[in-house]
Amino acid sequence: MKVAVIFGGSSEERDVSIASGLEVISAMRARGHDVISVDTARGLLSADAERKLKGFKVLENHPDSTDLEEVRSQLPVAVVNTPELKDVDIVFIALHGGTGEDGTFQAFLEVSGIPFTGSGRVASTIAMDKDISKRLMLAASVPTPAWQMCNPADESIEVQLGYPLIVKPNAQGSTIGLSLVRQSSELRAAVEKAGKFGHEIMLEAFVSGREFTVGILDGHPLAVGEIVAPNEIFDYTSKYQRGGATEIFPAAISLAETQKIQDLAVRVHKALKLSGYSRIDFRMDESGQFWCLEANSVPGLTPTSLLPQSAKAAGIEFSELCERICLLGIKQHNC
Repeated sequence: MKVAVIFGGSSEERDVSIASGLEVISAMRARGHDVISVDTARGLLSADAERKLKGFKVLENHPDSTDLEEVRSQLPVAVVNTPELKDVDIVFIALHGGTGEDGTFQAFLEVSGIPFTGSGRVASTIAMDKDISKRLMLAASVPTPAWQMCNPADESIEVQLGYPLIVKPNAQGSTIGLSLVRQSSELRAAVEKAGKFGHEIMLEAFVSGREFTVGILDGHPLAVGEIVAPNEIFDYTSKYQRGGATEIFPAAISLAETQKIQDLAVRVHKALKLSGYSRIDFRMDESGQFWCLEANSVPGLTPTSLLPQSAKAAGIEFSELCERICLLGIKQHNC
């Protein structure tokens, strides 16, 4: 099949997206497919431009607003002016965060009649909005930590959850802008930090305990993984730097616990109307209760990413995973 891998984007997760895109390109070519690469800011990449990206690595810190200013000024013209997209069998979306994951880019492809991988515009929008996602989790009888919303411009924020708590942007990924707040004196600074990445801020009860993740492929759960971060938070550095965290697949939990968390993950995937693939994240408290933190509609596909590890532990190698994601996208858009 002919595949266009779309990556880059203009969000703070641009570097992660580039790393994901390059991995997918290599994997699909290894499976014998015709692959073109498109950076949303630069358009169709030449073979020489691709070669210059060889060996690209995600830096310890995410790009800041200054780094992204030029990229954002070129969107979405670069993609619109890529006529090659009209001739592909499937667009593989390897974008993370921002308009690449919140349903905006998916809407563009839907209107253009171009098949693509993963969830559609509505599900993508829902999954990116943590407040809406948590409401749907509760409706599906999936436990999620208590939360409240606030505006960073609020002079006074009345905390109803107690401490410690998590403060994070409502529509951001990779723990960007996230803080663990232990006392009231730390709250204002945490809200201001999160406010740099969104107008809506979520305050969420902190669940102390073990952290787990479950990959979903074609509506079925993959292996459960446990993340042991060097600190209490699985932050940006821990996620994307080798040695940043210990990731155990399959997780060392009982069969009953495995089946429980997999069932919860599938329920979240369905409740949010996700399709193709996703990754669902959890915490387990000291009593053994699982709490769903969030759903990822376009999970990372870098060498250290969790979904490929979840798939591999279930017997699916990375190149096969990418191919199956493409085939699911084609099937969905041919229905």
